[in-house]
Amino acid sequence: MFKLLYCIQNEHDLRLVALAGLICVGAALAVVTLLRRARDSGSSERLRWLAAAGSASGFGIWATHFIAMIGYDPGVVVGYGVVPTALSLLIAIAATTAGFALAIGSTGKGRRALAAMIVGLGVAAMHYLGMEAVEMPVHMAWSATYVIISIVFAILPMIPALTLTLDKRSAASGVAAGMLIVSAILLLHFTGMAGITLVPDRFETPQGGLLYSSGLAATVAGAAIAVLGLCFITASNSRRTRAAIDASEREFKILVQGISDCAIYMLSKDGKVASWNAGAARLKGYSREEAIGLELAAFYSAEDCQAGLPARGIETARRNGKFNAEGWRYRKDGSRFWAHVTIEAVHDDQGVFHGFAKITRDMTRMKEDQESLKEATAKLDAALTNMHQGLCMFDGNQRLVLANERAAALLGLEKIPEFVGLEFEHFVWLGVRQRDAQEPSEALYQDALNRHRACIADSAGGAVVVPFADGRTLSIAHRPMPEGGWVTTIDDITDRRQAEQRIEHMALHDALTGLPNRFSYSDRLDIELARAARSNARVAVIGIDLDRFKEINDVHGHAVGDEVLRMLAARMADTLSVGEVVARFGGDEFAGFTTFEDEQQLTDFVSRLEAALSQPIDLDAVTIFPGASLGVAIFPTDGTTREQIVNNADLAMYRAKDTVGRQTCYYEQSMDDIARARRMIANNLREAIGRGELSLAYQVQKDVATEEVSGYEALLRWHHPRDGWISPAEFIPIAEESGEIVRIGEWVLRHACAEAARWPKPWRIAVNLSPVQLMHVDLIQAVTSALLESGLPASRLELEITETAFIADKVRALHVLRQIKALGVSIAIDDFGTGYSSLDTLNSFPFDKIKIDKSFLLESETSHQARAIIRAVLALGRSLEVPVLAEGLESEEQLRLLRSEGCDEAQGYLWGRPVRLPLPDDKPGQESEAA
Repeated sequence: MFKLLYCIQNEHDLRLVALAGLICVGAALAVVTLLRRARDSGSSERLRWLAAAGSASGFGIWATHFIAMIGYDPGVVVGYGVVPTALSLLIAIAATTAGFALAIGSTGKGRRALAAMIVGLGVAAMHYLGMEAVEMPVHMAWSATYVIISIVFAILPMIPALTLTLDKRSAASGVAAGMLIVSAILLLHFTGMAGITLVPDRFETPQGGLLYSSGLAATVAGAAIAVLGLCFITASNSRRTRAAIDASEREFKILVQGISDCAIYMLSKDGKVASWNAGAARLKGYSREEAIGLELAAFYSAEDCQAGLPARGIETARRNGKFNAEGWRYRKDGSRFWAHVTIEAVHDDQGVFHGFAKITRDMTRMKEDQESLKEATAKLDAALTNMHQGLCMFDGNQRLVLANERAAALLGLEKIPEFVGLEFEHFVWLGVRQRDAQEPSEALYQDALNRHRACIADSAGGAVVVPFADGRTLSIAHRPMPEGGWVTTIDDITDRRQAEQRIEHMALHDALTGLPNRFSYSDRLDIELARAARSNARVAVIGIDLDRFKEINDVHGHAVGDEVLRMLAARMADTLSVGEVVARFGGDEFAGFTTFEDEQQLTDFVSRLEAALSQPIDLDAVTIFPGASLGVAIFPTDGTTREQIVNNADLAMYRAKDTVGRQTCYYEQSMDDIARARRMIANNLREAIGRGELSLAYQVQKDVATEEVSGYEALLRWHHPRDGWISPAEFIPIAEESGEIVRIGEWVLRHACAEAARWPKPWRIAVNLSPVQLMHVDLIQAVTSALLESGLPASRLELEITETAFIADKVRALHVLRQIKALGVSIAIDDFGTGYSSLDTLNSFPFDKIKIDKSFLLESETSHQARAIIRAVLALGRSLEVPVLAEGLESEEQLRLLRSEGCDEAQGYLWGRPVRLPLPDDKPGQESEAA
């Protein structure tokens, strides 16, 4: 130790020693700075920083050694050999660079110790080789002990120095590391120098020249300081640059970590999570600690993993530099979200691959919106495709921007997409061409275009009905839009138009025959009468009513009756000329009219109608012989209004129907008088009950064998205050036509029951029912009320009906009769033998009595057929066990006939005329004035 201190104090120039120490400190601090820059740099920059650190350290250590050697003054130094000096510098640079590279490449203690050994041995080699470069007339004898100790001093401090330099980041640790390096270098130098013993020797000038110490120390020191200063400046600039980069990276990291809307993280080269931001934690549910090191597949479903999607994405990014995809990704809790994923390969400036940057965005809401939009679009497309209407939209420039396929189909065009962008004018031209099935003329095209433009110009829009040549009818409607343009809808109204035409036809024509109906007939007749009034022309109106049509329905059925109506209508329609009209009003009622100039024209028209209505009709095995009654009235002779003319034609028709052998009758004024009289009777009948003008007369009914009274038939009488007694044959039909018979019949029923209840004996009371009464809904109630109010037993009441009551509605009539019979009231069939289906009527209902029409008994004295019919009816009654009553008994001869044939009862003038009140002694009472 004393030798070392002696060497420093007495054998060295302390000024140069201080300069060497300063250079050594600078070099050490520069090395620490450069090594830390190399540590923090990437692989490409690290080599440059290692080279700078090795050069700075080697040159600084060499300069420290060289200046210290120059400061060594044993008194005999001549100079320094060039080659050994230069070689020692290279050794210092190479050894420190190699040692530093080994230390940075590993954190293991063994490798760090090896690196320190390489640096220490390199520095020792530099020192002792540099000592060999000293040229002086002495020989250097080295102490092995000092040499070994100096080498140990060079290695040991280097171990903690490298550790502090590479593992720490503080300035204090950097200074400490620098001081350890300085101590290693200085201890090496001065310990080695203390082990030298100079032995005088012969001096020989070495080959290669000498470096002399005069001024050399200042030069080397200046160069060393300059190099070290440059290193410090470079390191300092690099540090500031790195600090800026670090700050930028920190800011970027803060930014990345602070983003919570999407997951941003790094993947290692093998696809494992290497970093994790807040957005990733929020989106995927993993904390940073849980996520780091996870395989990318952890975020995929099992199916996607089996399909190799994670590996495929990584490989695509590795190969192409970038991978984009969308799909379902899964969170820690198993829930899923729709993600947009970007994986991008990360390379440094040198192109070295470092891993992958991955960005994941939660697109669930957007996907839902897209799905909703897609679904809405699909629904809209489906709606447009399946609309029964065609739909087109035109923009403000009058160009087609949207249309469905239905529009193309309705307009007979090709696929609509080919027409998108088409101008409206051309669109209309195509439509007109399809409408007419040919190239349209300019006039037709302009007319169609103007009609469509008029609809578009109207703020409320409008529609154009377009009939096509192929029979279709389209309704094309336009509705303007507030923002400009308009919407056009196209509707196929062919069926509706045809239905409307059918409805219109049905409204104006008879459904069965196809002839005009009453409404259409009246409308046409009004027009024709107005025209005739202006031109002083004449119009003949014909009322037509078929003869015996009810008989056709009853005998052959309604189907045959309908066919007869159709054929007669067709015959009449075939005979019509211009200006002639035939219509059906309903049932068997027809009408016609024609404008004529001379009588021959009218006669010809009527003759054609008569021929059409009278010719036989062959229907399968049935031949029908139709007929009709025609009444003719002429405008303006027989009336000046439609109502008058039609009414007078009907009066003439009824006259023709009532006149045997006459098919056509022309109106006469007397017909109107008769009709007026009938109307007067109908009006007076309405007041007859209230004025007490009606009364009842009773005709006795007796047992034929014993001539004992069995009952009375109530007969209605009317005494008019002005016209006197009016025959029932005259006013009863009118009452039935007007409907007044219902009220009158109820009056008769109540009064007859009340009178019979007061009779001294329980004789039966017979009351006639009109067919109109039988069809009335209140008949059952009327019968019940009459019996209850009068107290008459139901067994004493007998209601008489004629066979004509069954013609209108046989089922309904039988149903009503069954209800009446259930009350205990007897039902008799009156005027038997004069109807159309007597036997069928008897078979349909269990009548309590059969009344033979008086016409047979009146003719029995002169007609063999009448007597035969009476016998047949009586035999029928006995077979059915139904009593038979004969009407019209007027002679003893007729009475003997009835007794001989076994008739049960009879009534007639022989036994008494109708009387006001029956007498208890069976003698004739006061006769009715109308008897």
